[in-house]
Amino acid sequence: MISPLRSQSEPSTVKYKRDWRVWWRLLRPHTLTAAFVPVSIGTALAIHVTNINILLFAAMLIASLLIQAATNMFNEYYDYKRGLDNAESVGIGGAIVRDGIRPKTVLLLALSFFGIAMLLGIYICINSSWWLALIGTICMAAGYFYTGGPVPIAYTPFGELAAGFFMGVIIILISFFIQTGEITSLPVLVSIPIAILVGAILLANNIRDLDGDKKNGRKTLAILVGRTNAIRILAGMFVVSFIWMIGLVMMKMVSPWTLIVFLSVPKAIAAAKGFIGKTKPIEMMPAMKATAQTNTQFGFLLAIGLLISYWF
Repeated sequence: MISPLRSQSEPSTVKYKRDWRVWWRLLRPHTLTAAFVPVSIGTALAIHVTNINILLFAAMLIASLLIQAATNMFNEYYDYKRGLDNAESVGIGGAIVRDGIRPKTVLLLALSFFGIAMLLGIYICINSSWWLALIGTICMAAGYFYTGGPVPIAYTPFGELAAGFFMGVIIILISFFIQTGEITSLPVLVSIPIAILVGAILLANNIRDLDGDKKNGRKTLAILVGRTNAIRILAGMFVVSFIWMIGLVMMKMVSPWTLIVFLSVPKAIAAAKGFIGKTKPIEMMPAMKATAQTNTQFGFLLAIGLLISYWF
């Protein structure tokens, strides 16, 4: 039953027809590979050192997905509260402004996801190290403050760096550590291109939203350097990621099998070219999608290459 007494700041739900797809879009599923890929890579590296604990892998994977999904929901909630989202906004879940979900419902769902992730974190700590409780708390705080708090990270030039560090480096290292009980130089070095590509997703998003973000007072990297330079930086991030893998192979840190990541080059080229000459957000959606797909393809191919090198 829908209560007739509602805050004017909350959208009416009377005229909205909902199904499971509303909640699926709220998760922003195209971003969830940024959580799945690092866990897979960290575990694929660990298989070269020890036998894999499947339950720990599953707990880490689900916890990472929940934190990523919750971060997306905080983004949805706080962008709505700050008046940044509307029914015509491109690239959002739209649960609040298009589907009429109560903002408080989105916030409570995000907090619930955090709660479940914390329970999984306790299980992981019991079976590895309680130091991870501190690291996990910092990761969740970063997820919240990415768009929450008085000075959201997403509104600064450091959004790409924060996303790459936490969703790339930290998740890979934790995934490796819970299986092996140690951190070596290899997972650190392998995490760098993944961190760069996760950051590229955020940069692509900020290139798409540059004009709107500028009007709303954001100071993203794309705004500071300008659209043209931001596209150049994006292309440079792709180049560095692929060259980094060549360097790791030449130093015999990883197997040549990992060079199958180069199968994702066409998608990276499409992403970089897709932004050139475009100014409207809807026109840049294919390039934005291609950037996320580059991260997904590169990451999965890297994990597969690591597994192939273990088997053969």
